[in-house]
Amino acid sequence: MLPTLTGVGRLTADPELRFTQAGKAVASIALAFNSRRLNQQTQQWEDGDTFFIRGTVWERLAENATETLAKGMEVLVTGDLRTERWEKDGQKHERPALLIRSIAPNLAYAIAKVSKDAQGQQNGQGGQRGNTQQRPQGQTQRRQGPPPADDDPWAVDQANGYSNEPPF
Repeated sequence: MLPTLTGVGRLTADPELRFTQAGKAVASIALAFNSRRLNQQTQQWEDGDTFFIRGTVWERLAENATETLAKGMEVLVTGDLRTERWEKDGQKHERPALLIRSIAPNLAYAIAKVSKDAQGQQNGQGGQRGNTQQRPQGQTQRRQGPPPADDDPWAVDQANGYSNEPPF
């Protein structure tokens, strides 16, 4: 069983969205985790050690993360730690990596407008889109989220009788 990491980190670059030959979305997310301490003598915050890691997200989570997150954002992230291994020019290399299960902006430092991902709701968490279009490898995409679905019980539309109250 791989160890799980849950923590608060910062994006060191914008997420990079790519698509596999089979049309599955995959995004690479560069993260930095550091420890900050209050220096009791100077009353100033000081950065401690920093741990850099590359995270990977798949399918709808990859697309949503790419549309939502940007370099410099502080995020809450959970994922499985693993080791990536490769060989280049006869040299073996390895580094820690994070298979991200969930990621979100830290609302202590950002304001987020949350909207349901209607496509993701139809296919379940991490479900593949029915009309997946292939894009050139390495191309990134950012777009606005879809409008709320007509049957969304959480939608707020005072003119048509929807309310701010939960549907239960």
